Amino acid sequence: MCEHLKPLRSIIEKWLPPTIDVKFRVSLTGRTHSERARIVCVEMTGNDRNVSLLFFRHRDGQWYVFPPGQARASMGIC
Repeated sequence: MCEHLKPLRSIIEKWLPPTIDVKFRVSLTGRTHSERARIVCVEMTGNDRNVSLLFFRHRDGQWYVFPPGQARASMGIC
């Protein structure tokens, strides 16, 4: 793995800090329809609350909580 890529687990812990009374689970994995980007849904239960977050893997290999943008046609010079 590249040095600059953060594992999904560390990103989840940034958004949903773990505590003793909190449980995490991956409730869904798959791919988006348009870009075929990897998607993971993580659920946190405990402390009388439930939270779900979707994480999307972008083309650069990073995980984000927003979907990747659509690829657009571009021109370059060779």
